[in-house]
Amino acid sequence: MSWFESFILGLVQGLTEFLPISSSAHLRLTAAFAGWKDPGAAFTAITQIGTETAVLIYFRKDIARIVSAWFRSLTNKAMRSDHDAQMGWLVIVGSIPIGVLGLTLKDQIEGPFRDLRLIATTLIVMGVVLGIADRLAARDELGGRHRASRERKGLKDLGVRDGLIYGICQAMALIPGVSRSGATISGGLLMGYTREAAARYSFLLAIPAVLASGAYELKDAGEGHVSWGPTIFATIVAFGVGYAVIAWFMRFITTKSFMPFVIYRILLGIALFVLVGTDTLSPHAGESGGGLSSDR
Repeated sequence: MSWFESFILGLVQGLTEFLPISSSAHLRLTAAFAGWKDPGAAFTAITQIGTETAVLIYFRKDIARIVSAWFRSLTNKAMRSDHDAQMGWLVIVGSIPIGVLGLTLKDQIEGPFRDLRLIATTLIVMGVVLGIADRLAARDELGGRHRASRERKGLKDLGVRDGLIYGICQAMALIPGVSRSGATISGGLLMGYTREAAARYSFLLAIPAVLASGAYELKDAGEGHVSWGPTIFATIVAFGVGYAVIAWFMRFITTKSFMPFVIYRILLGIALFVLVGTDTLSPHAGESGGGLSSDR
C-alpha cells in the first residue's frame, strides 16, 4: 500500500465511520474503483482505532463519568442504581453479540462478506430500514398531529433488553454495507428512542467493540499482513477527520432527517448492481489487486 492510498483510505474511513452509510463498504469500494488491492478487514479494524479515539475525546466527559460510576458500583451497592453505572453495564451487555459473532464469523468477514453484490444488497436494504425508522421518528416529533405519535425515549429509559437489541443491531455491521451507526441508530429509532439518544448510545457502544477488534487485528500487522507505516498514517488521518465528522453529525441529527443518507445508500446500491451486472466491475474487484473488470 502506498502512502497516497493510505491517505485516501484514512480520509474515507474518517468521513464515513460515523455516518449511516458504512465505512467498511466505502473502503472496499474506494479500492475497487481505484484499481487498488482490497485493504482488507484487518486494515479497516486498525484504522477504526483512530476514529474511536476521536469518540473517546469527543465524549470524554460522558465516558469518564460512566467508567468512574461503574467501578464504584462494583463495591458500593448504593451506586448500582446510578444511571451512569448502569450505562457501563449496558455497554458491556450490548458488546457481547458483536464479540461472539465477530470471532465466529471471522473467515466470512474477511472473505465472502466482501463480495460487492452483498454490499450492494445491504446498502439498499439497510437504507430502506433507516428510512422507515426515520419517518417513524419524524412522525412522533410532530406530537399531537398524529394519534399514533408517542413520546420518544432517552438514555435514562435504556434497559438490558433494549441494550441487547442495540448490540444485535451493531453485530449486523460485521457485514460491509450495513453500517454500525446506521444499524444501531435504526434499531434505536424503531424502539422509540430520540435521534440524539440513539446516536449517542451508538457511539458509546462502538468503543469496546472497535478497540477490541483493532487490537485483535494488530497481530496481522505484526506478521506482515498489513504495512505498519501506511496503516498508522491512515489511522491518524481517520482520527482527525472523524473528530470533525462527529461534531458535525451530533448537531445535524438534532434538526435534520436521515433521508439524504437513505437516498444515497439506495442509489449507491443500485449503481453497484448495474456496474456488476454489466461486467463493468467484478464483484471481487480488488481482491487480487484489480479494479474494473478485465472482461471489458
